[in-house]
Amino acid sequence: MPAPARETPGTTGVLAAEQRHLDRARAELARMREHTLSLTADGGDPIADAALARVLDRRAAGLVDDPSTALFFGRTDHDSGEVLHIGRRHVTDSAGDPVVVDWRADVSRGFYRASRAERGDVRLRRRFGVEHGRLTAHEDEHLTDPAPGEDERASAILAREIERPRSGPMRDIVATIQPEQDALVRADAATTVCVQGAPGTGKTAVGLHRAAWLLYAHRERLTRQGVLVVGPNAAFLQHIGAVLPALGEVRVEQRTVAGLVTAPGAGRKDVAVRAAEPAAVAALKGDARMAEVVRRAVWSAVGDPAQVLDGGAFVLPRGSRRWRVPGYRVRELLDELASRGVRYEAARALLPQRLAHAVLQLFEAAGDSPDDAVQDAVARSADVKRAVNRLLPAQDAAKVLHRLLSDAEFLTACSGGVLDDAERDLLLWEKAPRSAGTARWTAADAVLIDEIADQLTRTPSRAHVVLDEAQDLSPMQLRAVGRRCSTGAATVLGDIAQGTTPWSARSWPEVLAHLGKPDGHVEVLDRGFRVPSAVIDYAARLLPAIAPELSVPRSVRPDPGRLDVLPVGGDALAAAVAVVADLLGEEGSIGLVVADATTGAAAAALAAAGVPATRLDETATGDDLPERVSLVPATLVKGLEFDRVVVLEPADVVAGEPDERTGLRRLYVALTRAVSALTVVHALPLPERLR
Repeated sequence: MPAPARETPGTTGVLAAEQRHLDRARAELARMREHTLSLTADGGDPIADAALARVLDRRAAGLVDDPSTALFFGRTDHDSGEVLHIGRRHVTDSAGDPVVVDWRADVSRGFYRASRAERGDVRLRRRFGVEHGRLTAHEDEHLTDPAPGEDERASAILAREIERPRSGPMRDIVATIQPEQDALVRADAATTVCVQGAPGTGKTAVGLHRAAWLLYAHRERLTRQGVLVVGPNAAFLQHIGAVLPALGEVRVEQRTVAGLVTAPGAGRKDVAVRAAEPAAVAALKGDARMAEVVRRAVWSAVGDPAQVLDGGAFVLPRGSRRWRVPGYRVRELLDELASRGVRYEAARALLPQRLAHAVLQLFEAAGDSPDDAVQDAVARSADVKRAVNRLLPAQDAAKVLHRLLSDAEFLTACSGGVLDDAERDLLLWEKAPRSAGTARWTAADAVLIDEIADQLTRTPSRAHVVLDEAQDLSPMQLRAVGRRCSTGAATVLGDIAQGTTPWSARSWPEVLAHLGKPDGHVEVLDRGFRVPSAVIDYAARLLPAIAPELSVPRSVRPDPGRLDVLPVGGDALAAAVAVVADLLGEEGSIGLVVADATTGAAAAALAAAGVPATRLDETATGDDLPERVSLVPATLVKGLEFDRVVVLEPADVVAGEPDERTGLRRLYVALTRAVSALTVVHALPLPERLR
């Protein structure tokens, strides 16, 4: 990358004028908030009053100033003479004229995409250096000038912001969004976008900023139907949790897949995951074929009229007569409902009217002229309700799966032509629990219960779903997420090279198909902004073994970062702790990444050395997130970033997975978490490609 451009220090008259504009923007923002707080929630009735009060509260919360940051980070000057200051929110004066323009507005595109070759009407782009809420420098790019020399093209302010030491949760990147990222952020709302992103390319940030942009551009619909962010684990969600609120969006639901499928809703009961199972069993339960197996299990409950109805027909006593709908006609009604693809509970709701209509046809054939009120009365009658409960008995999703996994004959009937005998043996419980209520469900079971629940009652859809680390989800997990955006679009994020589950995806078209979005558009991000070249080049040595079809990512940062590979002859853990202790003297966050089996020993060693550290696990909460040092099991490090990373014993990280390829992928993830420096500490031999 070319050397950074020189920035103008904070003593200039230009910067003083910009600081005055910032002070004015802060005053106007305070005025806007005071005005919002002064409004009375008068909607005309108590319900409308409460709704309006909630809107005003959210509006006031969105107008709170953060004195540690500037309200704008850039500016564009246009051929028309118009000057726009670009920031995280829209600020106006008392006359309604813009003082700061929201980065998501269409007029802000020029700040991110204008170039000398295609400048539109932008003649100058200005970036600001910010420290503690004050402007410290500015940097101008005159787009009407001839192309500058090679040493003037890069932005020093941009580079410094990207490389700025971090602590705590992930930050927004509105000041550093690159043109290719901006194009993805602003993609059409109806388009499902799939981003194949190498480490450090900002794919997670792109997904979150896309959610914020969609909520800005399509506020009413997306707020009404909801936006959902799905991440791989609780630690990851805590890491990204501050980004959307910083952008003014506080009503976005964030969950793991496990959290989605175990939460009650839409007629579902909550499901407690209390057990683990072998990877081979979990992989089979996550296979796409299981969707057909559980569909058959649900619809196998449909009763045969010849067996469940008295005399094999539906009979309705009415007055002195008995009206008889023959069994074959009832069977036709059931087959028609099943063929329509409706959910099971919807069929239960429709069947009473179908039976009532069949009875009314008998009335009409006898010369009567019944109206709709008569049909409704018949549909509500006790005889019809009794027949419906026999023909389409009520079902519970967990009970359906309990029977499927405990009844060999039932499993065989539901999986014929789909699974083989060996697979059925793998699925069946060795010792079945007495009931669904006493079953110790696994994570894969919870996904199957969610699939069954959707066969019973349609899962509500959000307007948009952002799915991160999608390459790690099984086909059945992808179906579970896809149900949550069946009427909306999705932003799918991941890296095939970072797939670390036994069922990780082989290609993005495969992922999109299981998600129910086969027409999704796949984009590749391979320019790394977060991971320095020394680190990414070292980790990329593993790519031929883990993802030979992917190109090697390129770091575009001017600072190559630092890489230290430290072989030790004795206690590697003690050496790693010593490295972490030394790094405490430098600015920024530190991550010590270890094989899962080593986590306990590493925590004890850090404590004995007096190194304060927070141990991340699946139950991480906001209070668990560290300010400086994190002890992270290798299985939880995906998606996290630290200024300095120490990886202990790569060989142990690889050995902790069921096969070498998955282990090398896990190691690739661990090696690419560093934003500034990576230290690899090992006593065991390194994997061959890293030697």
